[in-house]
Amino acid sequence: MADMLDAADALPKTSKYDRLIAAARACEAAPTMVAHPCDETSLRGALEAAEAGLIVPILVGPEAKIGSVAAEHGLDLTGIEMIDAPHSHAAAAKAVELVREGRGELLMKGSLHTDELMKAVTSSATGLRTERRLSHVFVMDVPGHAETLFITDAAINIFPDLDAKRDIIQNAIDLWVGIGMGTPRVAVLSAVETVTTKIPSTIDAAALCKMADRGQITGGLVDGPLAFDNAISPEAAAIKGIVSPVAGRAQILVVPDLEAGNMLAKNLTFLAHADAAGIVLGARVPIILTSRADSVRTRLASCAVATLYAAARRTAAAVPAV
Repeated sequence: MADMLDAADALPKTSKYDRLIAAARACEAAPTMVAHPCDETSLRGALEAAEAGLIVPILVGPEAKIGSVAAEHGLDLTGIEMIDAPHSHAAAAKAVELVREGRGELLMKGSLHTDELMKAVTSSATGLRTERRLSHVFVMDVPGHAETLFITDAAINIFPDLDAKRDIIQNAIDLWVGIGMGTPRVAVLSAVETVTTKIPSTIDAAALCKMADRGQITGGLVDGPLAFDNAISPEAAAIKGIVSPVAGRAQILVVPDLEAGNMLAKNLTFLAHADAAGIVLGARVPIILTSRADSVRTRLASCAVATLYAAARRTAAAVPAV
């Protein structure tokens, strides 16, 4: 996978997303169950990702409605497989069922509500749960910032405890490594960089770093607590006298709770004009979550990241256990 990203470096780049999309195009397009794509935005997004060679969409939902939306907006469904389901609840359940049967390597949200899709995903009897906690990663392309940033978790876990944070970090590290970006530098964020009982998130951060030291979190360099400024600014870290391979150079930002993460991601989106692709991890397959407000490039980036990760998982599964 790293070779594909290295090859993509040779291409003209106008954004960090372009590099991911170019690398994903070098992979086999992943069969993707698209749950209830019954508005223009969700249907167009799936078809554009297919046209870009990123996914092979299988549309799950009311066929008549999907066909009507396509006709209304001039979208070509030629060659696209559709599986009929009468409404959004049924579409979510059917898409998840088909993934369980091995028909799809990815699951993609259509025009249904995120909670509706995730209810089907998290069903104890018929869902896609694993031993790992589900979590969301924003893959951020921030203008003026040299590297891609991951922000997690800003969409699924509201007030994660220490065990959930461990899984949130491991999910993000596995994604970073899986899509060929090397060993990530992970900052566990708080309001300050010192441990204090007055701010519980600093205690969690210290514990998570010790868990990384003891091999309970693997694959990345983890440091915290770090405030946002000294996590991403070398100058801020130097002023505070923080000596760390992560401080000032963090690539994965682990937030204390959903509220903090959501505000951070949206601040970067609306004030710094960043793009925020999104993916849910920890299930049997990666789950592509897109918003009606997402640009075409952001939607393609979400699909590209999921496709790269699916390819890495496919390769890992093919390697015989020693």
